[in-house]
Amino acid sequence: MPLGVVPAGTGNGMAKSLLDSASEPCTPANAVLSIIQGHRRSLDVATISQGQTKFFSVLMLAWGLVGDIDIESEKYRWMGSARIDFYAIQRIFCLRKYNGCIKFVPAPGYEACGEVTSIECESTGEVIPSEDGTDKLLINGQQNGYQGADIDMKNLNWRKVDGPFVSIWLHNVPWGGEDTMAAPDAKFSDGYLDLIMVKDCTRLGLLRLMTELNNGGHVKSPHVQYLKVKAFILEPGPRNDDPSKEGIIDVDGELLASGKGTYRCDQKTLLAYEKLHINVEQGLATLFCPI
Repeated sequence: MPLGVVPAGTGNGMAKSLLDSASEPCTPANAVLSIIQGHRRSLDVATISQGQTKFFSVLMLAWGLVGDIDIESEKYRWMGSARIDFYAIQRIFCLRKYNGCIKFVPAPGYEACGEVTSIECESTGEVIPSEDGTDKLLINGQQNGYQGADIDMKNLNWRKVDGPFVSIWLHNVPWGGEDTMAAPDAKFSDGYLDLIMVKDCTRLGLLRLMTELNNGGHVKSPHVQYLKVKAFILEPGPRNDDPSKEGIIDVDGELLASGKGTYRCDQKTLLAYEKLHINVEQGLATLFCPI
């Protein structure tokens, strides 16, 4: 079933990506017109799993600076979209770094990033034979619809990068917001996520990166590592300056996990602030598009 996306939020990254692919302005009228015309395109979907819990993502995952800005700026929602720029400046001048580790399977041509490593697979469910001859995956003892593809994660070519990190940003489409071209090389259905990684950067350098976000020029900075990955593991850790405080994991603009001492840490989140497995399913979703 194709999905239609109309820009009516703060960022509107998916609508912007769809309309910009046809060089059309990101407006509700153009989005509705593209739905009426009925053109379709495939979209990759990321499966995010932790133990026996799974969620699906179509836009992005952020941990570190970008995730903090996106979620913590909610306190300034009355400012509209300006809240992002306003809080970004606050966060840059009071910069945080996070300990932790990322592991990933690079796309061809990106194998030089990180060091070789291996992983131990974790079971995400129990597979039982059904009467019709197909296998069904049980999560927490019951079948809960589509559970994602069965991928042999252990035998892929994994690489590893250790922290501390300023920002980890995974993107599925080019635009994260109407004025933020987060991943200029991202494709809708290439089977990869674009990883934008910042490990070490001065405050002045980060301010310069901000001025390049509207055209994707930030990925050319020597402070940014930009690559494509097929699978990804995030092992988030505490803040480098204060181990008693942890971070935020932001998925598609929503709070997925929050650690100790974070904004809204007293609220129950969908996942724990612990290791996450992410893999990409090529072309799983279908969207209405302008062309």
